Amino acid sequence: MLGAMLTDAYARKFSYLRLSITEKCNFSCKYCLPEGYKPSAHAPEPELSLSEIRNLLAGISHAGFRKIRITGGEPTLRPDLLQIIEAASETPGIEIRALSTNGWNLRSISKKLKLAGLTHLNVSVDSLDRQRFLKLCGRDSLHLVLAGIEEALALQFAGVKINAVLHRDSAQSELEHFLEYVKSRPLTVRFIELMRTGERGEYRDRHFLSAGGLKLHLLARGWKPLERELSSGPAHEFYHPDFSGRIGLIAPHSDGFCESCNRLRVTSQGKLKLCLFGEKDESIRPFLQSKEVALGLDLRIQQLLVQKPGAHFLSEGRTGGARNFSVMGG
Repeated sequence: MLGAMLTDAYARKFSYLRLSITEKCNFSCKYCLPEGYKPSAHAPEPELSLSEIRNLLAGISHAGFRKIRITGGEPTLRPDLLQIIEAASETPGIEIRALSTNGWNLRSISKKLKLAGLTHLNVSVDSLDRQRFLKLCGRDSLHLVLAGIEEALALQFAGVKINAVLHRDSAQSELEHFLEYVKSRPLTVRFIELMRTGERGEYRDRHFLSAGGLKLHLLARGWKPLERELSSGPAHEFYHPDFSGRIGLIAPHSDGFCESCNRLRVTSQGKLKLCLFGEKDESIRPFLQSKEVALGLDLRIQQLLVQKPGAHFLSEGRTGGARNFSVMGG
């Protein structure tokens, strides 16, 4: 029997889980891992095993979760990724199975992802300019990423989205490039405000741009807001009758951003994050050692949801345990 959705003290309902399956990443993005991924000097806990992930999926389905997004680091670096997606596909109640990736090998694995049961795909593309992409991400692979996106569109996933982090010095030109890109492509480009983390606070302060100006620009050019669905993530999307694709804005620094929160996170070591910028994580790994025990996750998560704050504290400069997005699962 599938459970009802869990709620917190603010009557928010939770049906969406973001699961990181690795901290490893093969890009060196300026706003996340500018020096590239480096293993911790201290012996870290091992990543969740496939068996533990299967039990987690059973537990969250029983707890009423209907959407799972697999993240990292870079999740396609994990050799059992397809088995993880298959496990999600085989779990009753998990209706939306999404993946966030930097797209480095998307062209070669898109078909396998679709066959494994993936329904939705998000790809990080911070620029459509080759040199700027290289500068931001540390790899000269824009052509490979874009080829992978074309392959994914041809395979007709239920949803394909591009994530682009806003930078003050290039936002206007990038918007124009991406508007041209979505003119004939049925996908959504989502511009994300730079978020402060413990390791990249200074970078954020130098390059931050509010998404508010882009919103006004879109509205002035005839774009209209799209009604949000229950399973939607944090983006506010806009459509235009003359465009095949859409534009989305993710503005964590805006008032009311947290009011529609419907998602929780689990790190690659099995720690539950009530908020991306929460002060403390709670290990749920002991619940993942058997399917029977995992079915009690709903009670434990409901107990923990009492501690979930009404909003993050970014305006006060408090990032909680957020060191970088590779560690947190984005």
